[in-house]
Amino acid sequence: MTNALVIRNMTRPEVGELVEWAAREGWNPGLHDAELFWATDPDAFIAAERDGVLIGGGAITSYQGEFGFMGFFIVRPEFRGQGLGNTLWHARRERLLARLNPGASIGMDGVFAMQDYYAKGGFVFSHRDIRFRADIPDHPATAPIGDEEIVPLAEIPFDQVIDYDRTCFPAPRPTFLGKWIAQPDALALGCRRGGKLSGYGAVRRCRAGCKIGPLFADDTPAAMALYAQLAGFAVGGPLFLDAPENNPAALALVHRHQMIEVFGCARMYLGPPPALAHQRIFGVTTFELG
Repeated sequence: MTNALVIRNMTRPEVGELVEWAAREGWNPGLHDAELFWATDPDAFIAAERDGVLIGGGAITSYQGEFGFMGFFIVRPEFRGQGLGNTLWHARRERLLARLNPGASIGMDGVFAMQDYYAKGGFVFSHRDIRFRADIPDHPATAPIGDEEIVPLAEIPFDQVIDYDRTCFPAPRPTFLGKWIAQPDALALGCRRGGKLSGYGAVRRCRAGCKIGPLFADDTPAAMALYAQLAGFAVGGPLFLDAPENNPAALALVHRHQMIEVFGCARMYLGPPPALAHQRIFGVTTFELG
């Protein structure tokens, strides 16, 4: 028994184990999160091992070297309070910086209780991302649609989706998006107005109910039209949406649908905050990969 902590890359089965830990922590992962996360960036998953036992892990996703995201950080409960998580977290931060272009920023969604800790590591608070829940009846009311045309996202040229996503995310992420919007047990929709893409969103089945993410739209009418159709995918169960507090229109949408706040994270950045169209972000994609 050496008690030495080994920091290394995770294997694919270990990512699946990390997802199971996340489920036990109440994070309610999607049914296909492990395979989607791995396909996005296999080198992103970092393990902490002691005496041959996996005790913790987390993701350090690099988006073409232009932007990094730290998430999915878990230490097994019996190993907490020993400084091991601190070692793992700092090792992940340094490894991610080494994977990025000089000057690239890193984002994260950290639980509020850890906000001061992350600040000591150089991260600066931007805003809160709040998880809201609604219980969708078996026959949800459908919101009227004005000039918005809601279509399967597969009908939209993929380069248009990538371009739109880039206004709401700090770097291009074609590998992630291609798999995310085509995953099983999910629905991805686009909103067109006057023949032009004015928003898109996706909803996926999770361990409990469904989560919408992302929900990006030019304005409230487009977001409402998308939400109404995506919510229909979650009939008979809970529906979750992670809305950024720095978009008042997003908060107005969740309140209009009587969604209840159930969780939240502090969005923080190491390096310059990215220039995003915050007014278009009605729901973030995922707390784990950004």
